[in-house]
Amino acid sequence: MLLDSVIVVLGFIGLIWGADKFVFGSSGLARNLGVSPLMIGLTIVAFGTSAPEIFSSAVSAYEGKPELAIGNALGSNLFNVGVALGIAALINPIKPPASLIAKEIPALLLVTLATGALLLDLYLGVFDAIVLIGITAYFGYRLFRARVSGGGPTELEEEEISDINSLQAVAYLFLGLALLILSAEALVQAASSIATALGVSTAIIGLTIVALGTSLPELAASVTCVLRGHDDLAIGNIVGSNILNLLVVLPFPGLLSAGLIEAPLFYRDYAVVLFITLLLAIFCYWGVKHDKRIGRINGVIFLSIYCGWFTFMFYQIS
Repeated sequence: MLLDSVIVVLGFIGLIWGADKFVFGSSGLARNLGVSPLMIGLTIVAFGTSAPEIFSSAVSAYEGKPELAIGNALGSNLFNVGVALGIAALINPIKPPASLIAKEIPALLLVTLATGALLLDLYLGVFDAIVLIGITAYFGYRLFRARVSGGGPTELEEEEISDINSLQAVAYLFLGLALLILSAEALVQAASSIATALGVSTAIIGLTIVALGTSLPELAASVTCVLRGHDDLAIGNIVGSNILNLLVVLPFPGLLSAGLIEAPLFYRDYAVVLFITLLLAIFCYWGVKHDKRIGRINGVIFLSIYCGWFTFMFYQIS
């Protein structure tokens, strides 16, 4: 199991580094081909922090381990709010932007509730995947329309666009893509071996080890944003990532490995995802309406919920 643990760590490093190189090469190539910075920000850069979850879940679903993928999606959403946003709020209280409660928070609530409705029968299949893909297409279209009519790229998008020649860009693109695929494969195999050795389901490993590792980019991005005073980016990164985790990650097990899911994934883990998402919405709404920040007390609440869920799950399986 020691070797598997080492492979898991190396897999996380490969996923994160691979995603970074993929975004670096893709954005450089897109710029050299005349693609606008706006479109790069909407597609390639936005894909970056969610690439670890997407690739690891796609590989696990393809290999007939759908609950590892589902656990990864739900566990990542819990980690993003409970730990990443919780720690960010402890470091520096976050002021939620007004646009958040008008657009992104309602979208996150809608996606979370829709996911719950699809998982209620404890089955994830092709129909569920198609519904999620349809919602993804709708939101993508709305986002594109809103951003095109809203003007040019943000300062962050400009910073993210790499200035390299096309040959270097292609090399980085394929290097990043290869690292993503190989690291995801190694991570899934090692995580499955650990689950077998510990006598627990792959869903538990997905909820904990894999979710924690693939969510490291969101944690790093949120902490960096609050340290730089970009509160809107810190919380927007979490909300956007959680929407992508449900809409983009969950269709893979539905399409590639349809079947029944373990009851605790819905009644225990999804229930906590829904609760912490509702709490985030309340804190954001209160903050905008009363000009308040998501402060350190809120951060402690988020962290406490995550720790409580983790402890409860640990004692259930021990």
